[in-house]
Amino acid sequence: MTIDWKRIGIGDLAAIVTRKLTEKGLDSLVVGGACVSIYTENRYLSGDIDLVSHAALKQITAALAELGFSKQQSRHFVRNDCPFFIEFVSPPAAVGKEQIRSTKKLRTKFGTIVLLTPTDCVKDRLAAFFHWSDPQALEQGIMVAQAQPINLKAIKKWSADEGYPDKFRLFSDRLNRLPRKRRQTST
Repeated sequence: MTIDWKRIGIGDLAAIVTRKLTEKGLDSLVVGGACVSIYTENRYLSGDIDLVSHAALKQITAALAELGFSKQQSRHFVRNDCPFFIEFVSPPAAVGKEQIRSTKKLRTKFGTIVLLTPTDCVKDRLAAFFHWSDPQALEQGIMVAQAQPINLKAIKKWSADEGYPDKFRLFSDRLNRLPRKRRQTST
């Protein structure tokens, strides 16, 4: 399959990178804004793909070199003709103080992406809103909650455990003012 690197979508790139790492026996989990892009069908578009992996950076560098990506900074990888860069964040995968225990697998024409669940993606965005008062992260969390089934009770409990029940109420109030078309609750 020929890849048009200049026009590649973030989900397709995530699948290609995940497949390459898996071929090399390396684990990876897509986190951050790329999850938002994938879950909202690019209503929000991240400029990078954040991944968590327990693999050694040397192994990751070799695998990504096979795709034409080179290491630019300590954990950043670029390909000159690709609109996105790839960044590896240090493990373990967590949202706030809570470690990630489950993931979602999404099959694409380029392979399977392993990423945060929609509920954990919302928690991830809310963590940025809670801890850094990032209004864009709040909007991203709302977009994912609108587009995907989430477990609002789990997010409410997590928010209280993080010490931000008031900021959760702001998120919940904003979410409740929106149409309910796809806002089912999942486990």
